Amino acid sequence: MQDEGEPANPAGGVSNRLMDIIVAALMMLFGAVVMVESYELGAGWSPTGPESGYFPFYVGLLILVSSTATVVASLFTRSPDRASFVEPRQFKLVLQVLIPATVFVVAISYIGIYVAGGLFIAFFMWWLGKYPLHIAAPVSVLIPVALFFLFEVWFLISLPKGPLESSLGY
Repeated sequence: MQDEGEPANPAGGVSNRLMDIIVAALMMLFGAVVMVESYELGAGWSPTGPESGYFPFYVGLLILVSSTATVVASLFTRSPDRASFVEPRQFKLVLQVLIPATVFVVAISYIGIYVAGGLFIAFFMWWLGKYPLHIAAPVSVLIPVALFFLFEVWFLISLPKGPLESSLGY
């Protein structure tokens, strides 16, 4: 039953309260994993000082305790926030960035960061920025080329390369 004055969730989507609980529960799990791994490394105090897992253990404990407090507060509050976490229009905007970004990350392992980055820049300039291709194309080529010279040639930092860079001898 909904309290008076409490905003409804008209779209029937996920509420802020439920998202608070889900994220806090995931953070509790993360904190517990950090604690267990840190304990296995050694989370105590040795004669020479703290062991490797000492500080990460207590950071994990802090994450676990604060996330537990968030779950408890979300479950037992007198006026839970049942407003919609995200409206469909807002969610569409998030997906417009999330899906291409995910494709970009996957593409890096197949075609390298420079080619994937160029395609990513071109796509976003054309699709979301509404730039004409005659403007998007040079920018999406020049930026990865500049970054290639910056990292690979001048700073000698190797980033993931694909077939194009391999064919050029890098």
